[in-house]
Amino acid sequence: MHLQLRIWRQPSKTGKGDFVDYTLDQVPGEMSFLEMLDTLNQTISLDGGDPVAFDHDCREGICGTCSLVINGQPHGPGQGTTTCQVYMRQFKDNDLIVIEPFRARAFPVIKDLVVDRSAFDNIIAAGGFITVDAGNAQDANSQLIAVEAAELAMDAAACIGCGACVAACRNASAMLFVAAKVSHLGLLPQGQPEQAARVLNMVQTMDQAGFGNCSNEAECEAYCPKEISIETIARMNRQYLHAAVTSRGPQQT
Repeated sequence: MHLQLRIWRQPSKTGKGDFVDYTLDQVPGEMSFLEMLDTLNQTISLDGGDPVAFDHDCREGICGTCSLVINGQPHGPGQGTTTCQVYMRQFKDNDLIVIEPFRARAFPVIKDLVVDRSAFDNIIAAGGFITVDAGNAQDANSQLIAVEAAELAMDAAACIGCGACVAACRNASAMLFVAAKVSHLGLLPQGQPEQAARVLNMVQTMDQAGFGNCSNEAECEAYCPKEISIETIARMNRQYLHAAVTSRGPQQT
């Protein structure tokens, strides 16, 4: 198929960016979206140009690195998929495909389609861990956990930290990401000792990073490649309120 591509090009964090148009011919439907970008970059390189910078790693829908906005949709068409799981058969001949990076003040563009998501790393460092010595796998599994709690924790732990929730939200809120990290630890007994400090510190770090507020419009849930429910946000809000009432402020863990 023949495609028209409109791609955001930006030389650096401080450089001025703009959309640049490209065309690509003979694109097979079985080609993945990232393979299509690889083919485009090969063509650009052969012509002596600067290839389009974009993030990728596992290409198996596991790592969340391949975060792009395709025709206004984080990770592109489809539900419950990452960009690397998008195939060109989902487009039509002569389609115009607009490709841009995730947009958020807390995700500054590094180059072209690559953004700096270290704000997520800072949130994890603020409380996304436990200090209980759970021992090896046998010791950890010796503690019985209710099935419902285990399932909810595993659902939240599916978050791959891609940032699609931020890109989808009109407020660039990171609440779904933070709630998932708070939930998957706080629901398990090993994560209970730091639960109050965790939620206070992670939410405070999220606010300091410049993410917006949640307005409960559920775009984050709709575009999350792991389909994490906004119920995790409600759960985190309850934990935060309880921790704020019973604590004097953010604690050091």
